[in-house]
Amino acid sequence: MATKLLASVPLAKAASNVDEFEKLRSNSFIQRTARSLTIIQAACIVVFVIVMGFGVMRHGGPTQSAVGASSDMDATTWGGSVWEDQVRSSAATRGSGMVVLVTGAAGFVGSHTSLALKKRGDGVVGIDNFNNYYPVALKRARQERLLANGVFIVEGDINDQRLLAKLFEIVGVTHVLHLAAQAGVRYAVHNPLAYVQSNVNGFVTLLEEIKKADPQPAVVYASSSSVYGLNSKVPFSEEDRTDRPASLYAATKKADEVLGHTYNHIYGLSITALRFFTVYGPWGRPDMAYFSFTRNIMDGKPIKIFRGPKGEELARDFTFIDDVVKGCLASLDTALPSVGSKGKRRKAQFRVYNLGNTQPVKVGDFVSILEKHLEVNAIREVVQMPSTGDVMFTHANVTRAKNDLGYSPSTDLEVGLKKFVDWYQVYYKRGSSHEQSLQGYKPY
Repeated sequence: MATKLLASVPLAKAASNVDEFEKLRSNSFIQRTARSLTIIQAACIVVFVIVMGFGVMRHGGPTQSAVGASSDMDATTWGGSVWEDQVRSSAATRGSGMVVLVTGAAGFVGSHTSLALKKRGDGVVGIDNFNNYYPVALKRARQERLLANGVFIVEGDINDQRLLAKLFEIVGVTHVLHLAAQAGVRYAVHNPLAYVQSNVNGFVTLLEEIKKADPQPAVVYASSSSVYGLNSKVPFSEEDRTDRPASLYAATKKADEVLGHTYNHIYGLSITALRFFTVYGPWGRPDMAYFSFTRNIMDGKPIKIFRGPKGEELARDFTFIDDVVKGCLASLDTALPSVGSKGKRRKAQFRVYNLGNTQPVKVGDFVSILEKHLEVNAIREVVQMPSTGDVMFTHANVTRAKNDLGYSPSTDLEVGLKKFVDWYQVYYKRGSSHEQSLQGYKPY
């Protein structure tokens, strides 16, 4: 598997001279969006971050059940010579590989990417708070899978400054792949502070520790296609406006992009943002539609298919996990070193990429493919889309990622869903403990 992954990810060479680098820089975030992002709009984003962040601090933050263990609890789950040996062993490389700190390593994308990095010889240290937004048993199973392949996941929260500082102290981290986040669009309506605590406060805490590290690692992090919000122009391109989020989740991801640019500009951090488009596949998240549809179809329960106000059907640019992993690896491989706040000879690298499949599929057609693979007809209930922040369609333009990273998604939905269904039917076999772990779970 490692050989295939490595061979399928063309490693774009970094700019070899100042002129070429400046050409990359000319496409920077500020210049690309200057035409659409006014001073007032930018101020609104800053006010949003400050006000919501103040709310988290004032009220003590979300509970453990919402976003995982708080920082004052994490001290009991890490530290000591045995723990340090586990971290160092996990960070060991074969040859001249990079050393990557992967946040959210027990998550869907995090676990797949961590495994791919380790199998090709890179050092990997994971961190995850194992929150219970969806059944923790699946995260623990991913953890066991990674541990069997030599990847150790530190159990802790990215808001824990002491923990992060300790990791950077004992491991020579060259790259950070930041995938930890409070996911889900609809859950934000019920627990907005969880999103600010994890997606905004957590990102700032991480960036603060990265800027102190010597040397400073390059940063690749997960943004989201949700930042395109209420855009009607398709396909979505990186230079399109992203100042009209349709959900609080999208607003926090947009805030991350603004914060990333700030730390790039002031502190010279190498920053790459990856806008993921509806990632699916084996070991996926139970809160996602493809997962809950599969579960309900197999159980003979109705599935809800949303329609817009004019009866239009939702469409998504479903992207298979293996293609997203290739994009993550290529982004890490082409990330230039951070230059620090005293960098005088050149500016730090700043990039934004869409990672999608480029082929939107209507949800009804998506369900038909699931029916075919499951050999069961779904009980469909067509309902009005709730006002919780979902958008009607997503469609990625990946030209920039193709040119810079060699990114070329190759898994169509028919093939990708077959791989997911095959995994699901084995992992959640009737009567198994894995199936029982889903009992009582209902996604938002």
